[in-house]
Amino acid sequence: MPPLVKTIAKRVLTTIVLLWGVTVVTFLLVSVVPGDPAAANLSQQAYDDPAIREAFRQKWGLDQPLIVQYGRYLWNILHGDLGTSQQTHRPVIQDLGQYIPATIEIAIPAMIIAIVIAVGLGILSAMRKGSATDNGIRVLSLTGLSTPPFWLALVALYIFFYVLGWVPNGGRLSNSFDPPPTVTGMYTVDALFAGQFDVFWDAVWHLVLPVGILAFLTVSGLLRFVRSSMLEVLDSDYIRAAVAKGLPRRVITWRHVFRAGLLPVLTVSGLTMASLLGGAVLVEQILSWPGLGQYAYKSALSLDLQAILGVTLFVALVYTLINLLVDVLYSVVDPRIGSK
Repeated sequence: MPPLVKTIAKRVLTTIVLLWGVTVVTFLLVSVVPGDPAAANLSQQAYDDPAIREAFRQKWGLDQPLIVQYGRYLWNILHGDLGTSQQTHRPVIQDLGQYIPATIEIAIPAMIIAIVIAVGLGILSAMRKGSATDNGIRVLSLTGLSTPPFWLALVALYIFFYVLGWVPNGGRLSNSFDPPPTVTGMYTVDALFAGQFDVFWDAVWHLVLPVGILAFLTVSGLLRFVRSSMLEVLDSDYIRAAVAKGLPRRVITWRHVFRAGLLPVLTVSGLTMASLLGGAVLVEQILSWPGLGQYAYKSALSLDLQAILGVTLFVALVYTLINLLVDVLYSVVDPRIGSK
């Protein structure tokens, strides 16, 4: 069996075991958290009525022992059923199908923009180590890392919406537009499929602020790793030899330094992308973006066990798949890894 196929097979088996472990740990943690789901979902008057309170617990299976609750949940998962959300009264898998595309719509553009900027500035900073350009880029990175996401979102919303009026105040579309026919769940893509270009540009306008905030925060983290990785490569003997041979700086930078320094950057980029797809909770909440982060936040507030477990399973699956993709890209960037 080829090494790459063997690696993928091992990762698939590891993913199954990991997801099972995630269900066990999350189920136990949610169960021991202080609080009563009935109190979080019922009004005070309804909760004070023992009959209503007991009926709620029976409906959601909360009156059963933990082992019975978990066994029923695991059986349902194996049959493609993630349960029903207590807050929306809809199947959790249907909720995830609604909220995940909204998060993807801001996560992927933010990640692409961040990688392009971070790689460009990181290489520039490394090639001009100790210069004013290098110091300015490092200050930019430190500023982004030191800025709390919720504070940045509030300040950006105040400046660009309230003061300048350049962006909308949240949401995915203006009130004057109806969502396009659902194909992917991403308004920009679905609007293009439907030929609704006015809806497309309105959706893009609503993407500017959340994508910009996430891109800035992501650039700050990636920039440090790109710079340090490139500096390590620049200090290698074979780079000194290439310089001594008189190779052009452009050839040294892109053919030798960039490719050799890309491996650690791939790892960090993969983890960052998984984090973005898991939901930017604070940014989505402040900007009223109906994505996975906002869904997870509301689920935690209402102690919605089924929804919390559904979100956790999705995030664990995303991290596992992206790590697998990073391993595959490793073998593409450095063939020596794929041959092992």
